[in-house]
Amino acid sequence: MAARAPRAADLSELDAAVADCFACPRLVAWREEVAEVRRAAFRDQVYWGRPVPGFGPADARIAILGLAPAAHGGNRTGRIFTGDRSGDVLFAALHRAGLANQPTSVAADDGLELRHTRIAAAVRCAPPDNKPTPAERDTCAPWLHREIELIRPTLRVVVTLGAFAWAAWWPTLRQVYGVRPPTPRPVFGHGAHWSCDAVPQVLGCYHVSQQNTFTGRLTPTMLDEVFARARSLAGLDELH
Repeated sequence: MAARAPRAADLSELDAAVADCFACPRLVAWREEVAEVRRAAFRDQVYWGRPVPGFGPADARIAILGLAPAAHGGNRTGRIFTGDRSGDVLFAALHRAGLANQPTSVAADDGLELRHTRIAAAVRCAPPDNKPTPAERDTCAPWLHREIELIRPTLRVVVTLGAFAWAAWWPTLRQVYGVRPPTPRPVFGHGAHWSCDAVPQVLGCYHVSQQNTFTGRLTPTMLDEVFARARSLAGLDELH
């Protein structure tokens, strides 16, 4: 199904094609099982239960790349980082940075709008135990590559949430920009920064998972610093 990605003429067409992907049997089975069984708190809701497209404007200067949708977050609501604790933390930070019109993201129709920013996941289906396999990441990669192609004219900075997203970014350099990925690969870390001429700069950020935010490994201040730097590198501080 991901072979359809290069044919998507725009983001709307790409998003529709992403939502109709059945390429990875393990992920398809899991996302549909979760949508059928449901969590007790959401038993009366109809789950999305499909791959989750990216979210944000076509002229984004900043791309945020995550791991995969949460089983009872994006897999339930149909919008990435929406309806779970990770999204609560992420969108509050984006709002503080002036990159979102509101600090919460609870449902696909809640009025949330992103400014200069598009969010996507390296793997578009919720995986068991939040752990997609490398093969599933590679199967899903054409969706990411086409998404980046479509926002390439304005894209200046990529913020990767976690080591998995950091690793998923480097093949995009070759596929989209025709640039050989660095060897050896830059080491992921919070605040890591990589740059090269004619391609987006890359920032590393600890993932906004509960494991990181509840333990204090990732604090609101640390997130604010990453997005402030992303804004600056993207030239947004110069806009009025």
